[in-house]
Amino acid sequence: MISVHEAASAFLANKRIAVTGVSRDAAGHGSNAVFKRLRERGYEVFAVNPNADQVEGERSYHTLREIPGGVDAVVIGTRPDHAEATMHDCADLGVEQVWMHRAFGEGSVCHAATVYGREHGITVIDGGCPLMFEPTADVGHKILRFVFTRTGKVPSAV
Repeated sequence: MISVHEAASAFLANKRIAVTGVSRDAAGHGSNAVFKRLRERGYEVFAVNPNADQVEGERSYHTLREIPGGVDAVVIGTRPDHAEATMHDCADLGVEQVWMHRAFGEGSVCHAATVYGREHGITVIDGGCPLMFEPTADVGHKILRFVFTRTGKVPSAV
């Protein structure tokens, strides 16, 4: 196992990242915030929503498989019951790093998806948010990381 800080650093070193669950209605959707911040910080980021052709003024892909040239990492920002299927897609596509977003409530974390991903050689960060770690962090997200680490919503190791 490696520390979540090491895993986050390796995840955020990737420059082609897909974010699933980006909504046409951005209000209150963590995946939209992740998508926008990654884009603002210079990442080549791809929105994935099976029900939208465009989100946040950008093209949206219906599946990970549709993204030309693939991606290096995936943020799962959907309901937990969709996470396992996404993890299977990641394994099939050779994606080696996946982050299941979690702040308030269950977030996108699915135990079965975590187990499957790790069994298939994927580094799975099962909680927290990419915006809680450098180089994408802001003060508010750093405070949330501090709080959520103590409540178990951000893992200490993966």
